[in-house]
Amino acid sequence: MKYVSTRGTAPELSFEEAMLTGLARDGGLYVPAEVPTLSRDDIASLAGQSYEQVAFTVMRPFIGEEFSDRELSACIRHAYAGFGHAVRAPLVQLGANHFLLELFHGPTLAFKDFAMQLIGQLFQAALEKRGQKVTIVGATSGDTGSAAIEAFRGLDNVDVFILFPDGRVSDVQRRQMTTPVEGNVHALAVDGDFDDCQARLKDMFNHFEFRDAVGLAGVNSINWARVLAQVVYYFTSAVALGAPHREVSFTVPTGNFGDIFAGYIAKQMGLPIRDLVIATNQNDILHRTLETGAYTKAGVTPSISPSMDIQVSSNFERALFDAYGRDGAVVAEQMAELAGGGFTISQGAIDFLRGVFKSGRASEHETMETIKETWEATGEVICPHTAVGVKVANEHLSDVPMITLATAHPAKFPDAVKKACGRDAALPPRMSDLFDREERVTRVPNDLTALETLILNERRA
Repeated sequence: MKYVSTRGTAPELSFEEAMLTGLARDGGLYVPAEVPTLSRDDIASLAGQSYEQVAFTVMRPFIGEEFSDRELSACIRHAYAGFGHAVRAPLVQLGANHFLLELFHGPTLAFKDFAMQLIGQLFQAALEKRGQKVTIVGATSGDTGSAAIEAFRGLDNVDVFILFPDGRVSDVQRRQMTTPVEGNVHALAVDGDFDDCQARLKDMFNHFEFRDAVGLAGVNSINWARVLAQVVYYFTSAVALGAPHREVSFTVPTGNFGDIFAGYIAKQMGLPIRDLVIATNQNDILHRTLETGAYTKAGVTPSISPSMDIQVSSNFERALFDAYGRDGAVVAEQMAELAGGGFTISQGAIDFLRGVFKSGRASEHETMETIKETWEATGEVICPHTAVGVKVANEHLSDVPMITLATAHPAKFPDAVKKACGRDAALPPRMSDLFDREERVTRVPNDLTALETLILNERRA
């Protein structure tokens, strides 16, 4: 299995190489040269299997021979052992033909745990075999950072630096990043928004002298392994509702496009998905792009669903690559135009994207009302991000089951939840002392040189 860059000029890599590299050296994102498929019989055979067994079947064709079956199985088993639900990703019915996929039973209470816990295991196995050390730098709008810190804390061969926008994440999200005591993890509060954090991360990857000096690796959703791990729960939930014998649809609250791109990969693999619905909050660039055909940045407005407060959706580049017939030169040209504010997608490419994805948006008021209405109708307390998904999903219900991804535990956003429905969303017992723990955080300017200097000085030799 080989991986190619969306911009066409970086060398092809194996799965392990692509995972450890993160961003391609031409600035692009790695994708499989070909997407393997599962037959109807293969998919049908997943019924009744554990989450770990399905994960092995779905991921095995993408990984090649660098991990043996025994190694991959062990990584998967260890990755999900700490989840708080035996099913890992259970379904809850909200209404006729509408189901919620609970993705918040991992150690940091967000869907990012499904990928990050597995990446932590795969990184550790690969680095031990190679005798290497790496410096992981990540940018987060709230959940990726805590999931990465949880996955890599205490590992001897990894230093982790997480950039998050100062004052623009919830208190729970911040404390999950700033309270771990292990010396190999560092929470960096950046003076800016998430797009600033993501831009500085990409700048570091494109500064090859620094990249090579620190052994830079990335675990943002730019890392293909993140996307691959998220493909699994599309299969487990669809099969639980009758796939491959009947179609299903998914609505995905998303800002950086990685989670819904995983659904696109599942569909390419043969999972019978009718609709893939993008749900955005008031920072609705993905919805606007599908409506207008123009990808134009409009600034970020802080919201009660901060993990979606994004205007530069990195993984959208992967979808564009396919929309343009895998022409890396065209994608590189459009990404260059994005630096100037935006670009217009060709008619053929936008038709392709509209044929794959639908979309909708939720205002702040609509998000709050959806939390309230969901509680009153079902007794389910949902987080603001999930509420964005539920609101948009309700506009796209049909004769096939709709699965809305519940991306975070409501306790991560207690103020918004309490204001919306009057309910307290308590943290699980294992995290009940979170607000008693001492914080350890470094505030840094939105400046590449300052960030690189800090990382060089703080990482372990």
